[in-house]
Amino acid sequence: MFVVNLSGGGLVLTPPTPEDVESITRCCQDEAIGRWTTMPVPYRLADAEAFVTKVVPAGWADRSPTWAIRRDPNGPVAGMIGLAARDASAAEVGFWLDPAMRGLGLMAKALNLVCDFAFRPDTLALERVEWRAFVGNAASAAVARRVGFRFEGIVRAGGLQRGVRRDMWVAGLLATDPRAPASDWP
Repeated sequence: MFVVNLSGGGLVLTPPTPEDVESITRCCQDEAIGRWTTMPVPYRLADAEAFVTKVVPAGWADRSPTWAIRRDPNGPVAGMIGLAARDASAAEVGFWLDPAMRGLGLMAKALNLVCDFAFRPDTLALERVEWRAFVGNAASAAVARRVGFRFEGIVRAGGLQRGVRRDMWVAGLLATDPRAPASDWP
């Protein structure tokens, strides 16, 4: 798959590079990122190096792109967002944001950019983007709801986090859905 940078709404999304390893490591020391993701805890420099040099390139090669969220093209990493292909017409989105950048509306803007890219017929041409989060991750749910994802339910023991099965919330956004806050969330 071709590598694409995305921009809009005061954001630039680019694949993370080795120059971002220290910034990614610093961000991932945040307790909330560890609580709500499946990444290693504690998160070390070697984890960020493996992510940038192995996971990200393999994902781009397999229709599962990952972008670093930046406020300007040469700026530091403010967060990360990516798609994991589920099949030829659907992917799951995942994201995290530096604690210093939360509450500014950046993640909703980034999620809209990624969904626009995902649904375009000349890129991934997806029909569905799925959002999943461990039950209780209200901040992530607020972003998904704001972008228009429709709440679909709870998957019991639907996620594995560092060896422990946890319940997951699930929501979906179809290419034909309006991009307005969804009202069907609990």
